[in-house]
Amino acid sequence: MKKITVQQLIDRFQLEVLTDHAGSERTVSKTRAHRPGLEFAGYYDFFPQERIQVLGKKEIGYLHTLTDEERNERIHNVVRYHPPCFIVTGNQEGLTYLIEHCNREGIPLLRTSEETSKFIGAVDSYITKMLAPEIQVHGVCINVAGIGVLLRGKSGIGKSETALTLIRRGHRLVSDDAVVLKKMNAETLIGTHDGKTREFLALRSIGLINVARIYGRSAFQEETRIVLDIELATWKENELNNELQLEPGYVEYMGVKVPTIQIQLQPGRDVASLVEAAANSWYLQLQGYSAAEDFIQRLNM
Repeated sequence: MKKITVQQLIDRFQLEVLTDHAGSERTVSKTRAHRPGLEFAGYYDFFPQERIQVLGKKEIGYLHTLTDEERNERIHNVVRYHPPCFIVTGNQEGLTYLIEHCNREGIPLLRTSEETSKFIGAVDSYITKMLAPEIQVHGVCINVAGIGVLLRGKSGIGKSETALTLIRRGHRLVSDDAVVLKKMNAETLIGTHDGKTREFLALRSIGLINVARIYGRSAFQEETRIVLDIELATWKENELNNELQLEPGYVEYMGVKVPTIQIQLQPGRDVASLVEAAANSWYLQLQGYSAAEDFIQRLNM
């Protein structure tokens, strides 16, 4: 099971540590933060104790209305479940009683200046990506005019060279050679890099180049949603399809279906332009337009 540490949260969101011990080694293994409002009111059924607990103005405001005895009891009954950490939003003050309980149980109490809804949205997105199932595939991931494309093919087929041409035309590299695919949900696949190959493109006879330094920051982006899979293959006589509209093919990654096509290579074929055409055609189909249907309608007029 994938996990992230509290220290990663502290670093990512620049959280202020209010307790004596950061508890940075504690781990988070569940997505979505939780606001323990009902729990402070005394209802503990279905309490997701394995999640991050976020305390906004409602939760802290409610605790301030209680007597010292009531407050200590309510906080103790929640803290004893030992969630990964508590995060107070909006730079709220008057947390001495909460700090004492968290120190006693060794649970990190953290604070951010962000408002509650904005922070929860950001932290949920971060945790979901970090804990998402992932695999690594050999290929090139590139964003073509806002459309995430995964280029596959045998080593030396020309994936990186095609990506270079696309970058020079204004499109963006995400990852070369080692592409990390993250499954966000049953229909969404994110392509990104493994950190080591970030911004690098490997070209045969040239070596490594840093696309961001050569072509500018706009030549690279951290991640993209994969919506089209393109396999580059060697030319095979009499195997190219010339129908007006091909039946859609699909490939699956971790159970997520992605439309796929094959582009066969031959000297003189402008592969980068074919990739652009495939991406733009997919986008138009997504909008409900079919060039083949449009053409047939014209013939029947």
